[in-house]
Amino acid sequence: MVATSGHAWGATVPQEDVDLYERAGFGRTAGLGERPAILVIDVQYRTVGHRRVPIEEAMKEYPTAAGDRGWRAIDSIVATLPVAREAGVPIFFPHVAPKTETTAGGFKGKSPTLASPNAEAYEFVAEAAPQGGDIPIAKDHPSSFFATPLVTHLIERRIDTVLLAGCTTSGCVRASAVDAFSYGFKVGVLQDAVYDRTDTVHNTSLFDMGSKYADLLDESAALAYLNSLRAQR
Repeated sequence: MVATSGHAWGATVPQEDVDLYERAGFGRTAGLGERPAILVIDVQYRTVGHRRVPIEEAMKEYPTAAGDRGWRAIDSIVATLPVAREAGVPIFFPHVAPKTETTAGGFKGKSPTLASPNAEAYEFVAEAAPQGGDIPIAKDHPSSFFATPLVTHLIERRIDTVLLAGCTTSGCVRASAVDAFSYGFKVGVLQDAVYDRTDTVHNTSLFDMGSKYADLLDESAALAYLNSLRAQR
């Protein structure tokens, strides 16, 4: 079974594809460790917009905004973070650093709209912004690990598990999941707390990550896991 708590991909992934992956041996539950950290990735106004409106309307403000698709996930993040803090779980906020014409990377050719000239676009969404003790991690590339000090922070805290929230499911979340897995961390994706611009790429990415790199947890499973850690303190 690919997901640890319910199928996240709905009708997007055909059952015959799910069966093929299971026959190949993908999708087992790896389990989570005892010392997790949460990565809240790119929850900035550039990825949702300032208002809870459908994506087509949100894109009028920022072409990269996911609109209400993102706000639904942010609601789940808002419900999860206080429980994590009470459990003593470190929370990191990898985020897109302001991009300019001198910023290195291939985005200029593939997706130049990532370089918003509006400084407000890069601000954290207020409802899910870092609090005292949380650690912002600026990044220029999709993975939260690439060319950032994140691994050093995790090693210093003896972290064995990385829980991922934020966006986009197919981009920075997936890139971070692959790198976390490659570094030897157990990986959990908070499937109600990640978002993307279309259901197709969101659901397919959840299926792919759940098959190969991560356990998928819905909000109730994530809260139960965090509450179990709090009970052990």
